[in-house]
Amino acid sequence: MDVLKILLLMFFVNSRFCSAADPYSFYNFEVSYITASPLGVPQQVIAINGKFPGPTINVTTNENLVVNVRNKLDEGLLLHWSGIQQRRVSWQDGLAGTNCPIPPKWNWTYEFQVKDQIGSFFYFPSLHFQRASGGFGSFVVNPRSVIPVPFSTPHGDITITIGDWYTRNHTALRKALDDGKDLGMPDGVLINGKGPYQYNKTLVPDGIDFETITVHPGRTYRLRVSNVGISTSLNFRIQGHNLVLAESEGSYTVQQNYTSLDIHVGQSYSFLVTMDQNASSDYYIVASARIVNETIWRRVTGVGILHYTNSKGKATGHLPPGPQDEFDKTFSMNQARSIRWNVSASGARPNPQGSFKYGSINVTEVYVLRNMPPVKINGKRRTTLSGISFVNPSTPIRLADKHKVKGVYKLDFPKRPLTGPPRRETSIINGTYRGFMEVILQNNDTKMQSYHMSGYAFFAVGMDYGEWTENSRGTYNKWDGIARSTIQVYPGAWSAILISLDNPGAWNLRTENLDSWYLGQETYVRVVNPDENNKTEFGAPANVLYCGALSKLQKPQKISSSATRSIEFTKVSMVVMALVMMLLL
Repeated sequence: MDVLKILLLMFFVNSRFCSAADPYSFYNFEVSYITASPLGVPQQVIAINGKFPGPTINVTTNENLVVNVRNKLDEGLLLHWSGIQQRRVSWQDGLAGTNCPIPPKWNWTYEFQVKDQIGSFFYFPSLHFQRASGGFGSFVVNPRSVIPVPFSTPHGDITITIGDWYTRNHTALRKALDDGKDLGMPDGVLINGKGPYQYNKTLVPDGIDFETITVHPGRTYRLRVSNVGISTSLNFRIQGHNLVLAESEGSYTVQQNYTSLDIHVGQSYSFLVTMDQNASSDYYIVASARIVNETIWRRVTGVGILHYTNSKGKATGHLPPGPQDEFDKTFSMNQARSIRWNVSASGARPNPQGSFKYGSINVTEVYVLRNMPPVKINGKRRTTLSGISFVNPSTPIRLADKHKVKGVYKLDFPKRPLTGPPRRETSIINGTYRGFMEVILQNNDTKMQSYHMSGYAFFAVGMDYGEWTENSRGTYNKWDGIARSTIQVYPGAWSAILISLDNPGAWNLRTENLDSWYLGQETYVRVVNPDENNKTEFGAPANVLYCGALSKLQKPQKISSSATRSIEFTKVSMVVMALVMMLLL
């Protein structure tokens, strides 16, 4: 019996990415191409388990998540869990700087704990511009039942993905970027992978499948909305209904009413919506382009239907208006500034969110990151961050550290934008473990930008027009700025964030605009505990993939291996182990 106990303990110790004391959730993802016609034109899209968009991942705080991914595409694949902090395990983040690609016909299992988080997020394929063809889905983290929620339990929970869409697939769009071209205006906006309801026969052709959300009159629902698109900011609204903002990317907000809200690329919000209108007809759900020429972009509008169970007819007439001026950036910025953190609410843990007084922490390092319009570097059209166009390493950053591979990257990312000519480099930020970093994101382009950082929820403390200066700190919100993972930066403006670097690993800091990201507008922040141990950062997983300088270490995988058998074996193993542990206690 003692030997069996030792073996079981060894098993659980080696399963370092998940805690045996917490429940497990299992998902099996088969990623493949299918043909779909979201805008009425047959095209190749990326589906998960034959579905576009993919299934919603629904877990509870501190659960261990096991996702076995079978890559049936014709190119390498990684899935990124946007906004999931991957505490101590950047190995599971699913980005080019942290993971080797899953080769075609292979399967690979992600295994991580959704640690101390709640909220609304999404996942997507992070390589080769694949998100432009789909492969995305919602990711919901529910609070534990013992933790109070700052609103009454809604009747239902509804996930909605919105995003701009092209009828060309990702390989054609990628080629256009490689050839130095702009992508041009998208062909439409999808709501849950479907095209617009035919509200206007001139703008919307016949035969397009549209999204219908059925609700019961008088009930309140929680709508979780994510902009999973390529580069277009969208205004979200529901005809005749108020949107009570309740949460954004893991933080409960001060509850405020909005008739519409701008949701920028990569951002997620939760709204409480009460179905308090009469049912004389259905109602429009609208996602329309923002900060663009409204006349030209009029056809780039997503339209779905909100259907009451006792509705008496179809929605007709004009769409509900959005903000009066599509170019009115000031309206949008003031709206963004109005979003506040609910500092009296509990988050994933019972201690109040407001107990973390970020405004009184001393900043240890400051980085001003500036993006500009695309430039030519060595004859190729590229985007830059502070004058550097990022080159993804062939060997992932922490894997290179573990195996002492030299020359993979440089820890020399500039704290201020370069003054010389732009250059292509694998230059990353050397973050100080337990430091408190201030990052100013300066947008000197004419396009809206969104920025995301993996591994953390940062504090969005300020934004304004013009160039950021030291005096700009006087405008910061040092009390209830929202904690989130994606922030918008308006054209000719700046946004400031504060980050507590308490999560060791290599973490991606990038624009969420897919075209700018693909062309080099990103970097990584490497955070290493100088006292190396497995308490603050786990080592590489047993199934780690090798590539680049370490490719010779990669063992071949049997092409006939079954993803389903793999994950079912994992399920059975965990159940057996749990039962045996109960018997031994």
